[in-house]
Amino acid sequence: MKKNVLFIAAALILNACGAGKALMSVEKSTIVASIDLINVVEDRVQVDLNPGAFTTSTVIFRIPKTVPGTYSSDNYGKYIQDFKALDYKGAELKATKLDDNSWSIANGVNLDKVQYWVNDTYDTENEVEDAVFSPAGTNIAVGSNFMLNLHGFVGYFDGFKEVPYSILINKPADLIATTTLSIEPNRKPDSLWDGFLAKRYFDVIDNPIMYAKPNTESFEINGITVTLSLFSPNNVYKAADLKERMKSMMGAQKKFLGEVDSTKEYNILLYLSDVNIPDANGYGALEHHTSTVVVLPEAMDIGRLEQSMVDVVSHEFFHIVTPLSVHSKEIQYFDFNDPKMSQHLWMYEGTTEYFANLFQVQQGLISEDDFYVRMLGKINNAEFYDDNMSFTEMSKNILEQPYEPNYANVYEKGALINMCLDIILREKSNGEKSMLWLMKELSMKYGTDVPFEDDALFGEIVSITYPEVDVFLKQHVIGDTPIDYEVYFEKVGLATNDVQESTGYFFDGQIPYMDVDVQNDSVVFIRENIELNSFFEDLKLQGGDIFKTINGQDINLETLRPIIGESFAWTPETEISMTVVRDGEIVAVEGVVGQPVKKVKKIVPLQELSQKTIDLRNAWLKN
Repeated sequence: MKKNVLFIAAALILNACGAGKALMSVEKSTIVASIDLINVVEDRVQVDLNPGAFTTSTVIFRIPKTVPGTYSSDNYGKYIQDFKALDYKGAELKATKLDDNSWSIANGVNLDKVQYWVNDTYDTENEVEDAVFSPAGTNIAVGSNFMLNLHGFVGYFDGFKEVPYSILINKPADLIATTTLSIEPNRKPDSLWDGFLAKRYFDVIDNPIMYAKPNTESFEINGITVTLSLFSPNNVYKAADLKERMKSMMGAQKKFLGEVDSTKEYNILLYLSDVNIPDANGYGALEHHTSTVVVLPEAMDIGRLEQSMVDVVSHEFFHIVTPLSVHSKEIQYFDFNDPKMSQHLWMYEGTTEYFANLFQVQQGLISEDDFYVRMLGKINNAEFYDDNMSFTEMSKNILEQPYEPNYANVYEKGALINMCLDIILREKSNGEKSMLWLMKELSMKYGTDVPFEDDALFGEIVSITYPEVDVFLKQHVIGDTPIDYEVYFEKVGLATNDVQESTGYFFDGQIPYMDVDVQNDSVVFIRENIELNSFFEDLKLQGGDIFKTINGQDINLETLRPIIGESFAWTPETEISMTVVRDGEIVAVEGVVGQPVKKVKKIVPLQELSQKTIDLRNAWLKN
């Protein structure tokens, strides 16, 4: 999307077409945005925007309602306070607020600048409904951190989203910026002021800035310089703690992608939130062309933090393929305040999520069994959404009801759609073609600066693939027919079967089969929202049963603990007797404890497969 634009010509065209937009003078075609991180007042920072000169009487200024990658209406204008439009003498011009995100300024020919205060989102997430997703949010923490997702700070004037921006930031001397924005080339070094350039407004919001005390690590991955900048409020983690895992993971991603290469620089801005104070709690990440913002809890242990970073960052990095490279005109010319959504979330998010899992098994980061568990998990998770909803209809209308609540299915069924298409392509091409091959083909035809027509993509895909792809898309992506995943698993010699797995007597791993009613004498009861193991089922115990005695011992939370401890030494022949309260009546049970197992569904290989099927599965998971 980054390209040189003849800004003045674009402005003249708008005027000639009768768009009614203000025409900016040729001499002052750069908008200068100043953000003051030094003089913070009540957790707010002041922003000035100097747009140069206008020649029309009315000027419209906007802060985004929606930004690419969020698929939600967040209304960042709600965090703008004390908006003022000032003339060249410093006097206020009349500014009328049109909606949460827009202001109409009268007597625009005299407009010198707009000025306003910005509140952040992180410390208010628990106070508001429909809070901004943290990786798309903002943070103002004096002396320690400023998360500048610039769509929350810098707005635009109607008709001038293609005009370049100069962004000047007055910042604390001990905080450094991590961003992929270009540094102003003619600006003299200054410890208190940073200067950045953006070619157009999209580049402003596409390049977040994180200010924090130095805590960064950089490494090279096949020609890409990756910088990890980490903010840990209680200094629990350093960027160096994650460097090697990130380097290994991103190296595997680059090997998976091969010649796909749309950036020479990539930044990971990792914000670790403090769960003990009002702070960011929308964990995840938001993609950009050359960076990603990640928010995770600082309370994570290093193992969980590393795995979360692998899963989250790998997804965001794969967005360099789609939608950051392959995308429709709705993405290329995104309307931040009246967005027209594309119908291809199955690709933008689904392909990306599928690749984020597939590359790990192909590059040996996880086992085939681990990959099957992940895919089965997505099948199970997809059941919580409307399986009879057209994916293209959902995507086009994702900001509206009843489609919006189904958004998260793009990471579940969206990935599964891509899995099925991948298997179809492998099968029809004798293992040679795949979804990665398809995305490379589309990247060569379209790419960063050439969007496709939203309605034309499926035709393009079918023209270079197979009739079976056309049938699948019409039935399961455009259409509303649920997918029978067993059909596609069978093609690669797999099936979903019930198998038995060992559990503990009272716990399934870390998950207890019991719960405690602290409001009622701390009685212990069997949970009703969990499938019980054979220990409970063989004794004819049920969800909701309240433990009264075990082996003659009255049961409460304290007396149950030693029994749980003893259970680790039980043998299958150990005898047990219990009394429970069920529907107000005492029920006595007794028997041997047995060997506790649970019934689970798993994706497992079929037996007696042909070599062709084995080769197809290997092509899918190993090539």
